[in-house]
Amino acid sequence: MPNIKIFAGSSNPRLAEAVCKQLELPLGRSNISRAQSGEIHVSYEESIRNFDIFIVQSLSHPVNENLVELLVMIDAAKRASAKSVNIVMPYYGYARQERKAAPREPISAKMVADVLTTAGASRIITVDLHADAIQGFFKITLDHLTALDLIIEYLRSKSIQNPVVVSPDAGRATTAEKLAGLLDCPFAIMIKNRPAHNESEITHIIGEVEGMTPIIIEDLIDTGSTIINVVEALKKRGAEDAFICATHGLFSGDAVQKLNHPNIQEVVITDTISLDQEHSDKFVLLPMAPLLGTAIRIITEGGSIATLFKSE
Repeated sequence: MPNIKIFAGSSNPRLAEAVCKQLELPLGRSNISRAQSGEIHVSYEESIRNFDIFIVQSLSHPVNENLVELLVMIDAAKRASAKSVNIVMPYYGYARQERKAAPREPISAKMVADVLTTAGASRIITVDLHADAIQGFFKITLDHLTALDLIIEYLRSKSIQNPVVVSPDAGRATTAEKLAGLLDCPFAIMIKNRPAHNESEITHIIGEVEGMTPIIIEDLIDTGSTIINVVEALKKRGAEDAFICATHGLFSGDAVQKLNHPNIQEVVITDTISLDQEHSDKFVLLPMAPLLGTAIRIITEGGSIATLFKSE
């Protein structure tokens, strides 16, 4: 693949290295530094003129730092005459602000899309957006991948006895139903309300869970409070210890400690976000580099991204 180069932002350099290994390419050389004032400086330490470059950067914590760093990297690449600037953004920050839930609120997911486009991004490659409608916020090409196949493959290898797929809320019901169909098991839906941001309480459970092993499916885990509420509500209704599955592990605050819960068997996530905290053996990290590497190969050499979706 002689006409592409891959560079890493600061958010997840290990994933960028793994993608390069998958494609048998060296990681591009760049220098990212910060002045005492906090300003970010980027320089590419090799020529990228007329190359299709791919920048690997998740908008994880610290999200604002990583976003501005990415914008500076895009600008530097455009000014260095890159042929195209493709952003591999496994986790799309601000995705939970994709609509106005109350008057005088922003739609920050749209704002981020506009800023990335204005900065000069040619294409976005992302994984399991919080809301599919975010794809429509972009005027440039967006390739929306999913980690569902990875999760299904892992769950099948566990041979879980008497499973039931559980959606923590109505928003994940479609994914839960799809996962249940592929695992040939029933599914249940939790009904909850949110008294405040990042807080939730379970009010009802639709579906049978007594004596069954819950597989709770989410797109991301942030503080862990919602997951713990779901697990404890299921336990009160006679369910066995649960498996937690999510694409993105944000793990804000003491989330990792919370999820080391006696009624949780495993927390299955991918490496879209770097997991640098100390964690127990309950945490299982699935690699995204093969999927992302194959997507990059298809984009540069031709083919259909749809071939990556086994679960469709």
